[in-house]
Amino acid sequence: MEVVKQITKEQLETVTNQQKDLNTLLTNIGIVESQKHGFLHQLRDLNEAIEAFKNQLQAQYGAVNINLEDGSYTEIKEEEKE
Repeated sequence: MEVVKQITKEQLETVTNQQKDLNTLLTNIGIVESQKHGFLHQLRDLNEAIEAFKNQLQAQYGAVNINLEDGSYTEIKEEEKE
């Protein structure tokens, strides 16, 4: 009959706790990556909306620099565009 070899209870507890911690971290990383994916889609959508609105403003006012504090604007001169 073969003798069963075992690690100590403390060692088994350490290994078990480390494995649980690893699984928790891997799950959390998956959740964060999923959230990141969603945020990247939101970022793309917002960038598209910004570009569309910039085009609307440019169609109405021409090439301008807008002061975001008070809404005033100055026209962009031809040499600034280049």
